[in-house]
Amino acid sequence: MEQLRREAKAQATSVSGLVQSLVEEGLRMRALPDIVFRPGPSGRRPGVVGGPDVWEVIVALKGSEKRGEAAVGEVAAELSLEPRQVAAALDYYGRWPREIDEWIAENDRLADEAQAAWEARQLVLA
Repeated sequence: MEQLRREAKAQATSVSGLVQSLVEEGLRMRALPDIVFRPGPSGRRPGVVGGPDVWEVIVALKGSEKRGEAAVGEVAAELSLEPRQVAAALDYYGRWPREIDEWIAENDRLADEAQAAWEARQLVLA
């Protein structure tokens, strides 16, 4: 129980909030065994076992010129994944698309901020 309290404090949440989160993650991983959850600066996020975050796979699929299984094969090759790993990301997205779309939007926002900061720096150096 002490470990739960320490972890909850580290994540700025309650013990019951942490337990609820862990149970939800566990149920999702049980439903989709090729998915794991990993920590990061912007919070815990779903990822493919042995591969990138789910949102990264979905961005690659959406950007592919190919469709259907051809897109799965292409993205698997580009990301050095097995087709089953790409399929796992697709399965996750199929169940929780809003969550992944929010990760994609946040990443786009952070990339835009970084680009603006770099451009401002270049103006000073020019």
